[in-house]
Amino acid sequence: MPALQGLRLRGEDDWQAADALVRRFAGVRATDLLRPVKLLVLDFDGVMTDNRVLVMEDGREGVLCSRGDGFGFDLLRAVDFPALVISKEGNPVVGARCRKLKIPCEQGIGDKLPVLERLVRERGLTLAEVAYMGNDLNDLECMRACGVAIAPADAHPTVLAIANIITEAPGGFGAVREICDVIAAQAATARGAAIPGAAL
Repeated sequence: MPALQGLRLRGEDDWQAADALVRRFAGVRATDLLRPVKLLVLDFDGVMTDNRVLVMEDGREGVLCSRGDGFGFDLLRAVDFPALVISKEGNPVVGARCRKLKIPCEQGIGDKLPVLERLVRERGLTLAEVAYMGNDLNDLECMRACGVAIAPADAHPTVLAIANIITEAPGGFGAVREICDVIAAQAATARGAAIPGAAL
């Protein structure tokens, strides 16, 4: 039985998730939606990680990230496409990961939208030219404000309900890479250049 025929809807969250699934299979191409985008902004936890935290005996925290996502940012750099992170989390691991990936990062941000607006303005862009990738309720305001809202497959149902693009992969398992691949390929094609990584 096809997956969509097997859904049982018991509440509002189920209806929102079902609506998101229908839109995923509706034939809307991520390439079309991302074509006008000039900046990719991401949350950290649940987007670049699997939303879990490793707590050590001494209280230090760690996270698990995808190396594939990391290579995705290399592809963006190869075509000079900017990306940045805005995270509510203040843990040093966020900054450490972003420094390794050479991505600008604003962390410890409770109210993300004013920071997003400032960063977009500083780059001479408009929110309509931004794709925002988030997974939870504190990302909703930014997602609604931007031209394209992206969610990992395992995002909160309310987030899935407003997303223009839902990745096949969950957060921390290649969701970011899916988006980077599309953007990098489009940017390279627009320049008449080889698609980054195509020879790998």
